[in-house]
Amino acid sequence: MNILLRHVLTSLVRQGRLMVTSPNGVTDRFGDDTGAPAHIHIKTARAERAITIDPMLALPEAYMSGEVDLPEGGVLGLMRIVFQNIGDAEGIDTAWTRALDKVRHTFRRFQQINTTQRARRNVEVHYDLSVDLYRLFLDEDLQYSCAYFPRLEMTLDEAQSAKKRHIAAKLQLKPGLKLLDIGCGWGGLGLYLASAFNLDVLGVTLSGEQHAVATERALSEGMADRARFEIKDYRELGARFDRIVSVGMFEHVGVNHYKTFFGTCAKLLNRDGVMLLHTVGRSGPPSVTSAFVRKHIFPGGYVPALSEVLPAIEKAGLVVTDVEILRLHYAETLKHWGERFAANRDKARAIYDERFCRMWEFYLAASEASFRWQDLVVFQIQIARKNDTLPMTRDYIADGEKLLELHGMAHAGQGQRAAGS
Repeated sequence: MNILLRHVLTSLVRQGRLMVTSPNGVTDRFGDDTGAPAHIHIKTARAERAITIDPMLALPEAYMSGEVDLPEGGVLGLMRIVFQNIGDAEGIDTAWTRALDKVRHTFRRFQQINTTQRARRNVEVHYDLSVDLYRLFLDEDLQYSCAYFPRLEMTLDEAQSAKKRHIAAKLQLKPGLKLLDIGCGWGGLGLYLASAFNLDVLGVTLSGEQHAVATERALSEGMADRARFEIKDYRELGARFDRIVSVGMFEHVGVNHYKTFFGTCAKLLNRDGVMLLHTVGRSGPPSVTSAFVRKHIFPGGYVPALSEVLPAIEKAGLVVTDVEILRLHYAETLKHWGERFAANRDKARAIYDERFCRMWEFYLAASEASFRWQDLVVFQIQIARKNDTLPMTRDYIADGEKLLELHGMAHAGQGQRAAGS
């Protein structure tokens, strides 16, 4: 192992048990030898040099290419040790890493110039992947966003159903309302809301793959008259809506475009309208997108601090009526996704290849670690045009969820009786 990498690891890893095997076969140990071990095997001198200079990008890329293996602990175990020690180490900020971080922060706005054309290209990288891949690890309804776990023992499907009820209750829905779903995914939320409340739903996405699946689902479920899906940028819309919901899309807007996003929502929302924004956020101050995530997973993406979002809402003339921070819910969601992906890894490899599987293993596990041990959370921000649109207390949210759960149980019971008759 080169001297600089050994110095960085010695300074960083004070707690835990980390083993690093260098290309020459020598294994060094770091930490106080407590807790579950993590083991990095660096197979090539090229990978060792790259990791020394830029570990946050080079390590996952070397893992993707097979130049690094993690024989003990896996990605999650390694990230646990890293996050456990960050903040306590004095030597992790080398001149190289400090310079890289400064450059990334300086140029983050350039990396998030998400014009309509660029936004479409960014979507193609991730959301136009085959739906067969996503079926391998998502719930039955293809909810590709943070689930809601009122009870930790819930299954993934139960927690995703609870998420939909939670959002629906915050929107205070009633039959006949017009609802816009910005970033509608494969249509699951829009179809649920249209069916449960007899709404007129328009879902918009930039993904051709998602649009095709959502449209087919609406047709097959006999919902095409109530739930329509279009390939369209939110900035191209002109109609007005009683309700707006956006789940897992705001992370792709980019900090440069927050004013435009909320200004557009203000124009689209009726005077008595309500909006619910569900987005990944950070509990700490503004930061930068991980180099690995920006390059390989979500180009143009950015996870905001609350201090970056609220001013943009205020300047659009909208009223924040409720803010809820979901802590650890996404960590549990990602745990389920990671386990399901691992169980179906051979099928994923048949769709793509080994490099792709290793990239997604790193993405899912590192994301879980960031939500479990770092500052990533989920914001649910309820927004209105007027401050008297919604009830004065939050009791209606829990009451609405209970009614929806009871309705769902009754509907399931009717279905079971019909199937057995």
